[in-house]
Amino acid sequence: MKVPQHVAFIMDGNRRWARRNQLQIIMGHNKGVDRVEELVEYASELGIDYMTFWAFSTENWNRAKEEVDDLMTVFRNLVNGPMIKRMMEKGIRVQTIGDISAFPQDIFTRLEEIKKQSSENTKVTVVFGLNYGGRFEILRAIGEILRKKIKNVDEKTFADYLFTAGMPDPDMIVRTGGEQRLSGFLPWQTVYAELYFTDTLWPDFDVKEFQKALDEYSARERRFGK
Repeated sequence: MKVPQHVAFIMDGNRRWARRNQLQIIMGHNKGVDRVEELVEYASELGIDYMTFWAFSTENWNRAKEEVDDLMTVFRNLVNGPMIKRMMEKGIRVQTIGDISAFPQDIFTRLEEIKKQSSENTKVTVVFGLNYGGRFEILRAIGEILRKKIKNVDEKTFADYLFTAGMPDPDMIVRTGGEQRLSGFLPWQTVYAELYFTDTLWPDFDVKEFQKALDEYSARERRFGK
């Protein structure tokens, strides 16, 4: 089986899962968080180097205040809870993409601590997309390049100013929940990524479902325009 170096996830369907199971919305988000650890462990066994999880977009701030507050509680529990600690103890490195300075100070500070504490770990790099939007990322990069008055800009130079600087581009994007669009996720980085869409809601996307995606990836031929 051909194994991708970098798999990125658009984790869609938490709210629908909660409604389907007659639970509060926050329970769907909590269940979605629980899926991350088992998928990362499986990826580590397979030799996948990077796993990116888009957890909160720049547009998610427009949701109802109650849900945004609940999501902040979910993130607060994540960064202070046992899952992150277990992952770091197993050699997982944690990084983020997006403007996390917009988050509550305690979440921002803890995320910075986690990234620093895990920076020397050598197993799977787990990347959380937090307050991430593709257009925002590109405009931010352009602004930095203009501010520094860099005149000769090639693809490599531009990529160095993206949130993903130093990371390999995703080989595969997995979107759960039945929608078949990227919604602004990593527009620069995904030009040659293999796209995999599934009706499975994110809280139900287990190792078995992940293996289905990997089998599909392995069966595809990637030519990169050649």
